[in-house]
Amino acid sequence: MARLTGFTGRIIWDAAKPDGQPRRGLDTFRALKEVGFRAATPFEDGLRRTIDDYSQKLR
Repeated sequence: MARLTGFTGRIIWDAAKPDGQPRRGLDTFRALKEVGFRAATPFEDGLRRTIDDYSQKLR
């Protein structure tokens, strides 16, 4: 996300504030098995499109 947004600052994970997991894995096999869903958009492309859309709304 930092690369796609042009962020050049430093990102620090504060383990003293465990408000979630620093990493999450997504297994889409269950979605395919249960409902036949298969993602058509690669993750990075979708993230880039989301960032672009959000940026347009902020202007």
